[in-house]
Amino acid sequence: MTPCPRIVVRVVAVAALVGASLVSAQRADGQLAYQTGQNVSPAYEGWIQNDDGSKTLVFGYMNRNWSEELDVPVGENNFFSPGPEDRGQPTHFRPRRNRFVFMVTVPADFDEELVWTLTTQGQTERAYGTLGIDQALDDIVIASETGALGIGASNAEIRANQAPVITIESGSEYSVRVGQPVELAVRMEDDGLVAAYDNWVERQERAAAAEAEREGPPRLNRTQLRPPTRITVQKAVWHHVAWFLYRSDSDGTPTFDPPQVKTWEDTRTGANSPWAPLWTRTPIPEDGMWRATVTFDQPGTYILRARGDDGALYHDQDVTIVVSAIASQQDG
Repeated sequence: MTPCPRIVVRVVAVAALVGASLVSAQRADGQLAYQTGQNVSPAYEGWIQNDDGSKTLVFGYMNRNWSEELDVPVGENNFFSPGPEDRGQPTHFRPRRNRFVFMVTVPADFDEELVWTLTTQGQTERAYGTLGIDQALDDIVIASETGALGIGASNAEIRANQAPVITIESGSEYSVRVGQPVELAVRMEDDGLVAAYDNWVERQERAAAAEAEREGPPRLNRTQLRPPTRITVQKAVWHHVAWFLYRSDSDGTPTFDPPQVKTWEDTRTGANSPWAPLWTRTPIPEDGMWRATVTFDQPGTYILRARGDDGALYHDQDVTIVVSAIASQQDG
């Protein structure tokens, strides 16, 4: 008999709120920001043209909670159609907006609609992957959507930026016991165009500040006639590598040392997130090797993902860690 699919709900880092604010809080724009209890909506981000003619469809999601993380195994509550239900989608869903999370490659003659169906908190939502010309992605679109650029705004140096490349030097498969630390080491290589982004953002901020301080009646100049340059959150542009839980068949939670930079859009001041005001940029290791240690509190099979991020573009690599229970004294 096939067991029923398991949906596990995790609550992490719940703020010390009072009364009804444990469930929700009023945002400045009047909308409710929920800590728990809301569902996850899958998102289709667009598609990338590959050199061999194939296409890569890119998906992400929006977890409407600020604190609740959900686990949904591949199956009747988390599947693709048509074709294989498992297309490498996550089974662990972190809070809030997570863009460009995973990719599905389809052949050059693909002309169907690839549908990701996700059911959480009793609600079913779908993302529809198609090859509309207005959904084509390139590096500038990705940089704009992640918040490194205003929409459509760039210069020649920024357009030359290439995504970083990471290599997991410590290995891709591990077998450990509960509580046993695993050392992870990642090397990231990048073209080092952070300064170009920093200079561009600084010039944009100076121009906006000068316009705001100008006295006299409003005037329509070329700057004001341009369309808005930002429709997404703003992200600090900086190199870093961050680990996070991508899939697991366990209720366990990995603990990273040091705490990892968030890869989801946490815009709260002081959060360890490049989208957060006052974020402290992580030092770049002199030897180019980013090291972290992870431990697990429960047995299971975990897929951890490392994301190498230059602030605008990224590269992901995975490791699989099989965690067994602590040996008893009789075992010894």
